Amino acid sequence: MNPLRRKRLLIILAILAGVGIAVALALSALQQNINLFYTPTQIANGEAPQDTRIRAGGMVEKGSLKRSADSLDVTFVVTDFNKAVTITYRGILPDLFREGQGIVALGKLNADGVVVADEVLAKHDEKYMPPEVTKALKDSGQSAPSANSQPAKEG
Repeated sequence: MNPLRRKRLLIILAILAGVGIAVALALSALQQNINLFYTPTQIANGEAPQDTRIRAGGMVEKGSLKRSADSLDVTFVVTDFNKAVTITYRGILPDLFREGQGIVALGKLNADGVVVADEVLAKHDEKYMPPEVTKALKDSGQSAPSANSQPAKEG
């Protein structure tokens, strides 16, 4: 083989190897930072991975909110109207967090089937619900309860 062709071939192979390594590193970094959304039904059925950061969401069951008297620990139950999952959180809940409203919690599922959240996201007005929660409720055959049940005024 011609020395010039051999040199070009080695350069091309080195570039391809470098690009392959860069793509592998990028995919590895992205895979570690991905947070998949799981409904309470999927979590109860064992589809959600344990000890991996996930997003869990649904409607906060009325009467399920329990606050610790001496710390910022909070426990509540989230449902998609088929199954329910318990979520624990240590911290201050968002101002708009209420029972009967849609939320998304980011955290890890422990061996007991409880989501240990490190972040809780709540809706930002009475008509908004996270898209994942809306889809999960629609898939379960339920419609999301509206906070504003008055008919529109004609004017």
